Amino acid sequence: MKKVLIIEDEWNIFELIKFNLETQGFNVEGVQDGGLAIEKILDYQPDLIILDLMLPGKDGITICRDVRINPDISYTPIIMLTAKSEEFDKVLGLEIGADDYMTKPFGVKELCARVKAILRRTESLLSKEEEAIKIGELLIEPKAFEVYLDGKKLALTLKEYELLVFLAKHRGQVLTRDQLLDQIWGFDYYGETRTVDVHIRYLRKKIEDQSEHGRKFIETVRGVGYRFVEKIED
Repeated sequence: MKKVLIIEDEWNIFELIKFNLETQGFNVEGVQDGGLAIEKILDYQPDLIILDLMLPGKDGITICRDVRINPDISYTPIIMLTAKSEEFDKVLGLEIGADDYMTKPFGVKELCARVKAILRRTESLLSKEEEAIKIGELLIEPKAFEVYLDGKKLALTLKEYELLVFLAKHRGQVLTRDQLLDQIWGFDYYGETRTVDVHIRYLRKKIEDQSEHGRKFIETVRGVGYRFVEKIED
């Protein structure tokens, strides 16, 4: 049974989401204080988090960032919720690590559908029996859903992981922003290609800036897109 954690301080919204997810077979728990969120996530180990933006104790953006820097929970998918009256840039939400975004008031059926879609995608990634990919000191272990640099496990978001694997599998090929957007975010995603750029920037920080050898794995092809290096020269 898949586990969903709802981090939401409005009790009626929490109960509505919880009831609908439970009727569809999910195990659901919740926390109303943002200050207790990370402790609850580590204890409950949810398969997906539904996270409100405005919370007492600690806001949703800070919680999202805390999740993404912790290698034990960094891959956990996050759907972020925000009220229409709250200023929020969707690309910023995706940049800090949210996998999806919904504005209140929202249709609970649509929310449940998005939960299922994200979990199907995650399960599909985990179920693929693929060999490890090794490029220089970078090691991608698809079976374990893990990435290592110089033997150290990296804390990547789900989208950063998908992006890295896709680039690595097509190393040497120039991939346009539209190709990457379609492949990683899906054909039904209506975001901007800037989403790709911010994820590439964050990915570079994690696999290049932290490299002991100062490796450059991802090349920018000006005016076109990106290319993962075909091989690493010692």
